[in-house]
Amino acid sequence: MPTPPTTEETPRKRDKTHYLYLAVIVAVLLGILVGFLFPGFAKGLKPLGDGFVNLIKMMISPIIFCTIVIGVGSVAKAAKVGKVGVMALVYFIVMSTFALAIGLVVGNILHPGEGLHLNPADVKSVQKSATGAEGPVDFLLHIIPKTLVSAFTEGQVLQTLLVALLVGFALQKLGAKGAPILRGVEHLQRLVFRVLAMIMWAAPIGAFGAIAAVVGATGWAALKSLAVIMIGFYVTCLVFVFVILGIVLWLGARVNIWHLLRYLGREFLLILSTSSSESALPRLIAKMEHLGVNKSVVGITVPTGYSFNLDGTAIYLTMATLFIAAAQDEPLSLGAQIGLLVFMIIASKGAAGVSGSGIATLASGLQSHRPELVNGVGFILGIDRFMSEARALTNFAGNAVATVLIGNWTKEFDREQAQRVFAGQAPFDEATMVDEERQPDPEPATAK
Repeated sequence: MPTPPTTEETPRKRDKTHYLYLAVIVAVLLGILVGFLFPGFAKGLKPLGDGFVNLIKMMISPIIFCTIVIGVGSVAKAAKVGKVGVMALVYFIVMSTFALAIGLVVGNILHPGEGLHLNPADVKSVQKSATGAEGPVDFLLHIIPKTLVSAFTEGQVLQTLLVALLVGFALQKLGAKGAPILRGVEHLQRLVFRVLAMIMWAAPIGAFGAIAAVVGATGWAALKSLAVIMIGFYVTCLVFVFVILGIVLWLGARVNIWHLLRYLGREFLLILSTSSSESALPRLIAKMEHLGVNKSVVGITVPTGYSFNLDGTAIYLTMATLFIAAAQDEPLSLGAQIGLLVFMIIASKGAAGVSGSGIATLASGLQSHRPELVNGVGFILGIDRFMSEARALTNFAGNAVATVLIGNWTKEFDREQAQRVFAGQAPFDEATMVDEERQPDPEPATAK
C-alpha cells in the first residue's frame, strides 16, 4: 500500500518586502541627515528621486489600461459602468467642495501671513508654472489622445482611461469572441504587476535622493518663517482624513478608517518619501481589488479620482490664497472668499494634466481670478515641497475611501474579504500583486 501523502502545511515564507520598506525608512532618515550636513552634495541627488518616480509613472498607463479593460469587459451591462462613473464624479465634486470650504474656515481662524512682508523673487518661475495650466475647454479636449497608442507613450492618465473604456466596451460587444482577448489582457496585467514589483526594490534609493535634495535645498529657514501655515495645513489635512473621511466611510460603508489606512501603510510611506501620490497609484489599484472591491469599480474610480478627487490640493488652494492675501495686506472679504471658493472648485479639476499641480494651479487660478495676488506665490515655493507631501497623502486617502464607498454603494464590495484582509487572514501578495484565486472568468455578454 502506498503511503498516503501528508497534509502538513508548508510554513509560509517571510515577506521579503518587509525588509524593503524598512530600508525605505532608513533611507529617508539618511537622506535628512545628508541634506543637513552636506546641502550642496544633497541637491545633486535629486535625479535619484526623480528617476524612481519616473519608473513608477512608466507603469501607470499599462496598469490602468489592463485593470479597466478587464473590469469593463467582464461586465455584462454597459449601463453599470456608467452608473459607477457618474456616482464617482458626483462624490468627487461634493468632497472637493467640502475640502475647499474647510480650507477657508481654517484659514480665517489662523490668519496666516498677517504682518509678513513678502519678497516675491521667484515670480518668474511661478508664472512659468502658471502657463502650464489648461483652461476647461483645453482640458476636456486634451482627454482625447492624438492616436490610439499616444495615451501610453505620453503617460496621460485620462487619455488612457478613455482608450481603456472604449476597448472594454468593444469587448462587451464582441461577446464570446472577445473572451480570448480578455484572457490575454489578464496575462498582460500579471506581467505588468511583476515588473512593478521589481521596480519597487529601487524605492530606498529614490527615497534617499528625494528627501536629501529637498532638505539640502530648503533647510530650516523656510520652515521657521512659514511655520504657521505649514503646521495649520498639516493639522487641517489630518482632521479632514481622520474625522471627515472617517465619518463618511463609516456611515457610507461601515468600514473603520484606521483599518483602511493601516492596510495602506506601505503606500503612505512610499508617498511620504517621494512626495508624489502617483508613485502609489498602481499599488492602490491592486490593493483595492484585493480588499474586495470589484475590478470595474476600481478601474473607473481610482484613475478618475486621481484627476478629479484632489482633496488635499483643494485645502491647499484656499489656505495658500488666504495666506498670500493677508501677507500682501490685501485680505479678502467674505464675498470674495466665496467667489474664490467657486472658482477654485473649477480650477482644482484642471490640475490633472499639470506637473506639480498644487503650485501651478494656485498660480494660474490667482492669475485669472485675483492677478494682484499672483506675485506672492513665489514666497510659498520655499515650503511647497513639504506641503506637497500632505497634499499627496490626503489625496491618496481620499481616493482610497472613495473606492470603498463607491464599491459598497454599487453592491460591488466583498465585505467578508475586507474583514479577512483587515484581520491579517488574507495578506496581500507583494510578489505578484494579483489575486490568482480571485481572478474572474471573463465571460463578456453575448453580442446581440
